Amino acid sequence: MSSNRTIKPSSLSLSDLPWQICWKKDRCTLCGQCTAVCPVQAISLSVFRKRNIADSMNPSNLLKLANSSSKTDSSLQTDTLSHNERPLSSFETYYGIRQKTTIEEACIGCAMCSMVCPNDAIEPRRSHGIDRYRFHINQDGEPRKRGGRRNSTDSLLDRIKFIRISMLTDPALDAGRHEFELRTLLGRILSPKENINRLRNNGWIPPVREIYPLIIGGMSFGALSPTMWEGLQMGVAYLNEELGMPVRMSTGEGGCPPRLLRSRFMKYVILQIASGYFGWDEIIHAIPYMKEDPCAIEIKYGQGAKPGDGGLLMWHKVNKLIAAIRGVPQGVSLPSPPTHQTQYSIEESVAKMIISMSMAWGFRVPVYPKISASSTSLAVLNNLTRNDYASALAIDGEDGGTGAAYSVSMDHMGHPIASCIRDNYLNLVKLGKQNEIPIFAGGGIGKNGNLAANAAALIMLGASGVQIGKYVMQAAAGCIGTETDRCNVCNTGICPKGITSQDPRLYRRLDPEDVAQRIVDLFVSFDIELKKIVAPLGRSTSLPIGMSDALGIDDYQVAQRLNIKYVV
Repeated sequence: MSSNRTIKPSSLSLSDLPWQICWKKDRCTLCGQCTAVCPVQAISLSVFRKRNIADSMNPSNLLKLANSSSKTDSSLQTDTLSHNERPLSSFETYYGIRQKTTIEEACIGCAMCSMVCPNDAIEPRRSHGIDRYRFHINQDGEPRKRGGRRNSTDSLLDRIKFIRISMLTDPALDAGRHEFELRTLLGRILSPKENINRLRNNGWIPPVREIYPLIIGGMSFGALSPTMWEGLQMGVAYLNEELGMPVRMSTGEGGCPPRLLRSRFMKYVILQIASGYFGWDEIIHAIPYMKEDPCAIEIKYGQGAKPGDGGLLMWHKVNKLIAAIRGVPQGVSLPSPPTHQTQYSIEESVAKMIISMSMAWGFRVPVYPKISASSTSLAVLNNLTRNDYASALAIDGEDGGTGAAYSVSMDHMGHPIASCIRDNYLNLVKLGKQNEIPIFAGGGIGKNGNLAANAAALIMLGASGVQIGKYVMQAAAGCIGTETDRCNVCNTGICPKGITSQDPRLYRRLDPEDVAQRIVDLFVSFDIELKKIVAPLGRSTSLPIGMSDALGIDDYQVAQRLNIKYVV
């Protein structure tokens, strides 16, 4: 029901909302912290009027009634009954917290109110009734958009087991007793014969980078808050320079701050160019002044959560700084077209984008495309194998996160990452190029917290490395969005944790040094867990890329589809 208590066709009751606020009057001190911190203003201070009825025959009730009557502005009411049977009543007025039921102010379950409450007097609870909210949220003829990922919690990767254990493994390879490094290659890897021929003839050798197999995927400077982005960069720099882990981070679309472009930390960054070309004027102008080349150039053609659907940075986030970096007016929405405006085929992309980006850095930097997982990915890969300048292929599965997608795209479009990676790897095997073009997988990795196991499964299916985004926000910054549609307002600029907001009042809640520390903790723990999986396979000097005989699953149809072992 709306705030003015009128009933409309779209009016909702509290039982219709996905989240309900539980407020405890006896604990609340009316400090107002919960109403101040609520990102959607779902709760407000309100006045309540309660009727108290007492039996005149009970002296204790009469005393309580007299005391309550003296504290309120109401008077005793009598009726025509006899004195012995006459009920007494009063009305008590008090202040409390009221939940709103309008669609635009519906609770998102972020629990920020309970986090700041000093007395544990308030908390959101998931409604167990029928969620009519989903049928009315498309008000004003606008389909629903949301941040986060699709709502399904099922993950095929979590069901895959590692079944091949070497009984003759050297005990020194035990991850707990021997230190070994996990590395992968980013770049076009020529065959030994071709490499020798080019060296003898002073030919061009494609650039190759040795990097860590876990990459922080593209999350733009506009999508993330300044403190979050700074924390990520600080963590990546520490991992590289103090711990010797060559971790890389993609910038996402939209460019990056000029001071990063001209710093020595540029070598730890993968620059992304996307269909909107936002921020690339700043990058091109900075090339002559760069102290270090970027690790690689990533050309984004699609995201797994919204294949064929362009991204959108809403005007809420386009402040003065973002507008200056992207070269656009302040306060306007920035849609990225689904495809590059100047290209009409992947063949043209190879001939134009990949070669032109390679030329911009003197053919010293690997350049590769990032696409959505789909049945057409094989055509893209086959085209890349015929061009020396294509360094890799990144594929984003249907569970890939995004902060600006229509729900219909997130829930009903896309291709699972496991089968797509497997198909592309087996295609390279048929062409005899499985060791030439690395494939990087993304989309839903670590969705249920099993990051190392999911990454190892994809590597054994054929990926050379994996990209993560949402997991980083959850682990490093405490993102409270879930796959059950809790919070997920990344695109609206009101992130209660300040992770995806450009509002200083919100992103100042986030300490970049704390984010950096959590990033370091995340990669160190991932490194230990991945070694615990890889070491029993007898592989310590290289990743088990394509080692599918080590995988098994209890679903016969899935085993046949992925060409792995069927185990029960």
